[in-house]
Amino acid sequence: MAGEPIKVNEFRELARQALPKMYYDFYAGGAEDQYTLKENEEAFSRIIIQPRILRDVTSIDLSTTVLGYNISMPVMIAPTSMHKLANPAAIKSMEVGVAGIIVSNHGGRQLDYSPATIDVLEEVVHAVGGKVPVFIDGGIRRGTDIFKAMALGARAILVGRPVVFGLAAKGEHGVKRVLEMLKDELELTMALSGCSSITRSHVRTKHEQRIISML
Repeated sequence: MAGEPIKVNEFRELARQALPKMYYDFYAGGAEDQYTLKENEEAFSRIIIQPRILRDVTSIDLSTTVLGYNISMPVMIAPTSMHKLANPAAIKSMEVGVAGIIVSNHGGRQLDYSPATIDVLEEVVHAVGGKVPVFIDGGIRRGTDIFKAMALGARAILVGRPVVFGLAAKGEHGVKRVLEMLKDELELTMALSGCSSITRSHVRTKHEQRIISML
């Protein structure tokens, strides 16, 4: 793969080339048949964005709050084991206590045939009832994925494998590029959707599409 990656998933191949096979397989693989691993990504494709036209999108604000802290975009790095395999200069994460819920299936690495995280996100959001913020981890590879997750109620999202692959491929620069790509893609998605603030009305799930088709 020549030149600089232009989308997040391209870092995966660069990481495969850079890492010993055993290390790459550890990061890229999932449990058993890897159904959940694949479904985490594919489930996003079944959610349709509902664009709005003739809207003022000159001022798009990507910032949000996480446990009282302001962050410039709704993207965080997920806790991922063995970062040191990807890059020996990686700094170990410190354990912190949180007052929120992360919807996660451990990247499809534990129990196979469990639901994709995006498929259960809204159910968790409704159950929590706004008492604590809800975040999602799993399968997010594009800005459109972030848009869909936030429309379904996530306060912010976490990315694991893309960051590890960026780290393995290009070190600190790779991690920065992954985060920049996601930020730029999210901002573009919001602009093209006529959306300065993401709401539930901006997406339609597969179930909702099926109901509409029956009318």
